[in-house]
Amino acid sequence: MRSSNPVMSSLTSNVGRGQQGAGYGNYAGYGVQDAPAGYGGQYGEIAANERPMTVDDVVTKTGITLAIIIAMAVVNFFVALFVNPGLSMMLTLVGGIGGFITVLVAAFGKKWGSAAVTLIYAVFEGLFVGGFSFLFTGVSVSGASAYAMIGQAILGTVGVFIGMLFVYKTGAVRVTPKFTKILTGAIIGVVVMALGNFMLAMFTGANPLRDGGPLAIVFSLVCIVLAALSFLTDFDQADRLIRAGAPAKNAWGVALGLAVTLVWLYTEILRLLSYFQRN
Repeated sequence: MRSSNPVMSSLTSNVGRGQQGAGYGNYAGYGVQDAPAGYGGQYGEIAANERPMTVDDVVTKTGITLAIIIAMAVVNFFVALFVNPGLSMMLTLVGGIGGFITVLVAAFGKKWGSAAVTLIYAVFEGLFVGGFSFLFTGVSVSGASAYAMIGQAILGTVGVFIGMLFVYKTGAVRVTPKFTKILTGAIIGVVVMALGNFMLAMFTGANPLRDGGPLAIVFSLVCIVLAALSFLTDFDQADRLIRAGAPAKNAWGVALGLAVTLVWLYTEILRLLSYFQRN
């Protein structure tokens, strides 16, 4: 089953190759049981040379990735506050473009499980998040309320992440192929709308999806819901990789996929909050 997250999809597209069910005997030494059909072909050949991925691997690699994002975000935010806002905006632009290119490399360049790619993404995306946070809080609000809004966005992101993890663990929402296809289609639709809005803003100055009006609020709410639901497919892919005995290095790919969703969710929550707190 593919994920709506392009990075997570690239992780599992490689797993599905090879004979279905082949190679699972090689996992016996690791105690891996009941791996999904189609996940054993490639991993069965390399399991003897590399230990399988565990939940601890995913937690550790995701923690490292998020720590770097946060650290770089703080650096760029303080550059904007105390050094040079223009320099910060340049770093933000570099971070946004660099992060996007890195995700494309990970998704289509078969760089799943690469620690270097994940950490490079974290550096770029951290710069983007820091500048993005300063831009929205600096433009929209002032004083202590700006920092409070950032805190609210962080708490909201963490809360949604924990909530969706609980939903996944309890099975309240099942991640089925139909669910994934619908979610992927909805995300593609949102991306097309965002690109159309960007082009409209460039040529006419109109920005209906991001101007803080009623339509912009609805659009942000839709993005937040889609980002939240994306966690379910991310968790499902990580779970399937672990049960399949995927190599431990693939935890870096899972970390990248989760980071992409977390950053998207945070930026949309912060954007939505800014609509309600403008002076």
